[in-house]
Amino acid sequence: MKYKTKGTCSREINFEISDGKLHNVQYIGGCNGNLKGVGALVEGMEIHEAIRRLKGIKCGLKSTSCPDQLATALEQYLADN
Repeated sequence: MKYKTKGTCSREINFEISDGKLHNVQYIGGCNGNLKGVGALVEGMEIHEAIRRLKGIKCGLKSTSCPDQLATALEQYLADN
């Protein structure tokens, strides 16, 4: 799935879902090392667990963050499937 982010330095998040688990998370733009770390940490994680852990994380004074945008993308995935 491709998700266009809103309110973050990253522009897009690409990921795959297999058997209810998250795989191959890639951010386009943003803080390269940190976002590779987020991808590595959520690799193989169940969708609901990733949402629980990432939802509501803020970046500085912004109302969202790259991890929060991943949670939003996963919620959209669940709503669409």
